[in-house]
Amino acid sequence: MLRVAVVGSGPSGCYVAQSLVQQEREAYVDVLDRLPCPYGLVRYGVAPDHEKIKSLQNTLRAVLEHDRVRFLGGVEVGSRGVPAARLRELYHAVVYCVGAATDRRLGIPGEDLPGSWSATEFVSWYSAHPDAPELSAPPGRGGVPAGDGFLRHVRSAVVIGVGNVAVDVTRMLARGPAELSGTDMPQAALTALSAGRVADIRMVGRRGPSQARFTTKELRELGALPDTDVVVDPAELALDPAYADPTGLPGTQRRNVEVLRAWAEAPASGGARRIGLRFFLRPVALLAGAAGRVGAVRFERTAPDGHGGVTGTGRYEDVEAQLVLRSVGYRGVPLEGLPFDAAHGTVPHLAGRVLRAGAVAPGEYVAGWIKRGPTGVIGTNRPCAKETVTSLLADVPVLVSGRDVPADPLPLLRAAGIEPVGWAGWRAIERAEAELGASLGRSVVKLPDWESLLAAARTAAP
Repeated sequence: MLRVAVVGSGPSGCYVAQSLVQQEREAYVDVLDRLPCPYGLVRYGVAPDHEKIKSLQNTLRAVLEHDRVRFLGGVEVGSRGVPAARLRELYHAVVYCVGAATDRRLGIPGEDLPGSWSATEFVSWYSAHPDAPELSAPPGRGGVPAGDGFLRHVRSAVVIGVGNVAVDVTRMLARGPAELSGTDMPQAALTALSAGRVADIRMVGRRGPSQARFTTKELRELGALPDTDVVVDPAELALDPAYADPTGLPGTQRRNVEVLRAWAEAPASGGARRIGLRFFLRPVALLAGAAGRVGAVRFERTAPDGHGGVTGTGRYEDVEAQLVLRSVGYRGVPLEGLPFDAAHGTVPHLAGRVLRAGAVAPGEYVAGWIKRGPTGVIGTNRPCAKETVTSLLADVPVLVSGRDVPADPLPLLRAAGIEPVGWAGWRAIERAEAELGASLGRSVVKLPDWESLLAAARTAAP
């Protein structure tokens, strides 16, 4: 029998568990997660209106319901929970699939002004992540309740970044209540977004349209928003050397340029909201406005440097904004008890085997973003997980030789004061969210905080 702990229940962790039980009949896998809910970024990172992508939860559910896989939610790894060294005592192998938990910063003056947030914080709020700001939260930066602070008195918003997350938050700002009420968005976020009605949103990139990271499908969704004009400056697009002839670009980038060109040539329809896509602008400062909150973003115009990058031109432009969301990438954070490469935000590894001081650490593995960095799409995690599992299974003779691990680690975890939320507890949370939605005249509505999630989990039959 091979006992493996997988830390993290998002796509990467579930794909590792799936690969293990498919390839090794004697493998038993405990999937641990700090949260009482499974699915990671599929639950807490995919936009509420992307129902097709969110349906991936059904695939991950099938993995976690396998008879040799067990979900243990509410289990933190580290000094406040189960130390990494203790996990190695309880299991033959531990695979860390903890993702990239924080966002990259701009490193410019004014970045911490009230009204300036990471897109990660905004996404977590409207996705009901229990660690996210809430409307009922105590006053945060600037003395404003955090959830309310996203949209209070906001007429204009700037989203810095041109990837899919930037497109998501731009779309959420422009959507109306009729379009969002059928999603699982928490009620407080739905109420705030419905009342906010931001009229002017700019999504800004420091490089050109041919280098933007969004996919064409996501980009086109902006043009399908009701009562919303998408505005693109053809002169700004023309600064990109590949804009005039995009035939040499990869397919996605070529199609992106074609969509942007069509918008640049189309007349405005006079919609109530306006989304402006801007390029070749680099943020250099956030400027304070009324009451000390952010009031504008100062950008420097950039120009292609001939080597795939950009250089500053010394020309500046101030863009009004009472809300600034930075979406310039994710970054992994150190996990207590594991080595960490601060330069890359990953755990050092060799084909998924954790490296300590350059040497393989027996029984410790990584997969997903903490292994390779925040790159790729959800499906990229499959081959990444397979590589790690191949390494682990090759190591099995060494992992099990002379090592006795508990037949079931759960009683020992409970003896240490840890009471995991099992699958029955998660199903109880699902029922509570369905009941909440019904009471509000909506479909499923997510529970937004730790207290309500754990209270729902406790209603599960023992």
